[in-house]
Amino acid sequence: MGSLSIWHWLIVLVIVMLVFGTKKLRNIGEDLGGAVKGFKQGMKEGGEDKPATPAQTLEGQAREKD
Repeated sequence: MGSLSIWHWLIVLVIVMLVFGTKKLRNIGEDLGGAVKGFKQGMKEGGEDKPATPAQTLEGQAREKD
């Protein structure tokens, strides 16, 4: 009942390939890779837009009141 050996994983892989087919698995892999790439790019772009610090926000509010 311990951990699964390499043979168990190979059998599972063969069954998955038989059920889904290699073309569908390749398409799923490409879609997943594109999603990860888009997520990383979004994180980079989001990091460039730095939010205002509380001190900057308070200065802006003080200027608006004057």
